[in-house]
Amino acid sequence: MKENKVVLVTGSSNGIGKATIIKFASMGYNVVINYLTHEKEAMELKKLVEEKYNIKALVIKADVSNEEEVKNMISAIKQNFNKIDVLVNNAGIVYDRAFEDIKISEFERTLKVNIIGAFRVVKETYKIMPKGSSIINVSSTNGTKTISPECLDYNISKIGLQSLTRDLAYQFKPNIRVNAIAIGWADTDMNKDLPIDYVKEETEKIYLERFAKPEEIANTIYFLASEDASYINGEIVNIDGGYNG
Repeated sequence: MKENKVVLVTGSSNGIGKATIIKFASMGYNVVINYLTHEKEAMELKKLVEEKYNIKALVIKADVSNEEEVKNMISAIKQNFNKIDVLVNNAGIVYDRAFEDIKISEFERTLKVNIIGAFRVVKETYKIMPKGSSIINVSSTNGTKTISPECLDYNISKIGLQSLTRDLAYQFKPNIRVNAIAIGWADTDMNKDLPIDYVKEETEKIYLERFAKPEEIANTIYFLASEDASYINGEIVNIDGGYNG
């Protein structure tokens, strides 16, 4: 009997992370659902994928910026599955503060989660990743072509994540492929409270005239992890519907 592959998606109790868990589960992967605050949603997701797709799901609470919690998470995964075939660094935060309003502590927290957290997870995960594994970092067009001065902490973290992606692709060659996606506007909780006029204005800048669905982003993440993308490495793939801002 063929052994299921295993995917770890950080920050996966809702939004893009949840959609990614569902996508991989639908393709026969055992899944690791990581959360920090949304335990109820994480447990509901576990029940959903196990019942619908007949796979194993492990739920782990861990703050990716905390070294001890990350080590404990990877140790638990090793104990349950003995490996990780795909890592999706999805956990991220943003404060949306103007330059004069953002606190240094908030700025530091964003970097600790979005970039240092991703690095911390990779540092532990690669040790149990077999040859042919894949890492996908969830970045943003804020790190490539979008200027958003109201979230400069987020912008910088996503630029750093893209640089980390290219460096890790070199570091792990030829055994582990490392790519990133740069997301534009998406229908997620992070964007649900945006002013209606602002959403209309931004939507008009998108060639497809709508925000992305989490499932569309999850499909691209799965593609990058799959054999269909076996020669894609060290790349930043934009998913923005043709944004011209």
